[in-house]
Amino acid sequence: MTFPNAQSPPQHHSHPHPVAPLRSQAWFADRGKNGFIARSHLRATGLSSEAFDGRPVVGIANSWSDLTPCNAHLRDIAEAVRRGVLAAGGLPMEFPTMSLGEPLMRPSTMLYRNLMSMDVEETLRANPIDAVVLLGGCDKTTPAQLMGAASVDLPTVVVTGGPMVSGSFRGCPIGSGTDLWHFSEEVRAGRMTSAAFDEAEAGIHRSPGHCMTMGTASTMACLTEALGLQLPGGAAYQAVGSSRRRIAERSGQLAVQMARAGAPRISEVLTRDAFENAARVNAAIGGSTNAALHLLALAGRVDVGFSLSDLDRLARDVPLLVDLKPSGTYLMAEFEEAGGVPALLHELLPLLHTEPISVDGRTLGALAQLGQTHRREIIRSLDDPVMPADTGTAVLHGNLCPQGAVIKQSAADPALLTHRGRAVVFDDVDAYLRAAEDPDLDVDADSVLIVRNCGPRGYPGMPEIGNLPIPLRLLKAGVTDMVRISDARMSGTSFGTVVLHVAPEAAAGGPLALIHDGDTVVLDVPARRLDVEIDDDELERRRAEWSPPPPAHVGGWTDLYVEHVLQADQGADLDFLVGTRGHDVPRAPF
Repeated sequence: MTFPNAQSPPQHHSHPHPVAPLRSQAWFADRGKNGFIARSHLRATGLSSEAFDGRPVVGIANSWSDLTPCNAHLRDIAEAVRRGVLAAGGLPMEFPTMSLGEPLMRPSTMLYRNLMSMDVEETLRANPIDAVVLLGGCDKTTPAQLMGAASVDLPTVVVTGGPMVSGSFRGCPIGSGTDLWHFSEEVRAGRMTSAAFDEAEAGIHRSPGHCMTMGTASTMACLTEALGLQLPGGAAYQAVGSSRRRIAERSGQLAVQMARAGAPRISEVLTRDAFENAARVNAAIGGSTNAALHLLALAGRVDVGFSLSDLDRLARDVPLLVDLKPSGTYLMAEFEEAGGVPALLHELLPLLHTEPISVDGRTLGALAQLGQTHRREIIRSLDDPVMPADTGTAVLHGNLCPQGAVIKQSAADPALLTHRGRAVVFDDVDAYLRAAEDPDLDVDADSVLIVRNCGPRGYPGMPEIGNLPIPLRLLKAGVTDMVRISDARMSGTSFGTVVLHVAPEAAAGGPLALIHDGDTVVLDVPARRLDVEIDDDELERRRAEWSPPPPAHVGGWTDLYVEHVLQADQGADLDFLVGTRGHDVPRAPF
């Protein structure tokens, strides 16, 4: 392979840093045994001596896997990044990372997000990499790569995989996740045939790429762009479109430029103001409740103080501006046509900090000024929103969730956001799923369904089961929503009056472990409260009688996870992974 003596691509904005010494030269400029070993083994792959002449090494962290259908096209995207790196005079070095595929992995990809972040972190630190392009897409791959890269703190660019082609069923657009939940309930109720369900299965996912609704993958792609880590437009470009290849190529060029400057490092982009912007964007897009976990964990990696209370405060005065499923009508292809994140930032600009920088050196304010809205029915203005302010993710506190819980207001029945009902309690989700099919289950539409022991430690891994199916008897009677509470998560594609991430979780002795059938639960989202009508003395009496469920000792990673995982209000990271460990070159082996 030969290497052009290209110059850096044109800068949009000059980085306030001198040219930095390249980290990779600690490997390649060494004229002793270690340099000999590094260069000679890479020469075996066909590299010429020009590869080691002081050009930047750009890592391409690729989460492609046959086991992650959403990321099945990332080999192609990696080639586009490689073209950009070569064109700018850099040396591309692609490497695989662990890949977390929502459709196939059990018990939950969340069990492995932190493990994937460790894979990314240690690979970056241990190798001669000056800057990195992260290729993620499916729900946990993007936050896991971000967390790992943040703990190393090299110059970092993100290219998400993009949404798949819109689904179609009998001439109507359908969205991944969101319409599946609708259809599966219709089958249970006897209103949709198995043949029609099979037909929908064949039409809902029609190309590589992540979910095309505003689920967790789309949410994290949008937030990555809002944080300044992805080039403008990158979140919404379709997975199979030429725009995604072009932005991948530009990202490779930019990574070379960033490597030469040694800036901006990921910590210089991920400032407190950037996180505040992301929280507001999440409210404006009707983003996934999972974003709370990922933003909190990412903030912990770069030592930015950011809490659940901050997320709630920042979202309160932000209206819903993007009309996408599950909170609205459209899909990500229409969001791209409407102008994507740049257009949204333009509409939301009065509520944003303008000074945070992006990876290309421009400020958010400058980028937002360039955005244009082309379809007003999809991206609305502040004075004509889809829903008014304070309809995004709300954070609750109370004697049932002293460390917090979350609810996505835009996906809930407004009539249930203030509710009082009798608790119907289950110790695990399998027990609930069996009971939900029982026509004699003692439950009515006003009951509050509670499933516990589904948190980070209790399941373990905090699965996406919080959007519990409606009990069959009520579903057939026309009930479409109920108050449901758990220490679990739910898919960002889901909907309903669902309280999630209750902290502390039941398995850690949280109050959710102490509630009994028949207790009265009071949900008051406007007041940000979730309480059970039990006095403190009774709660303490029950606590004295409670014993934790036996831990799921299976050895290996799961045991390490259960021992060290933090609660949901801290992002469910592992305690020993919080913080930045930097990119100092490790000691040479010889």
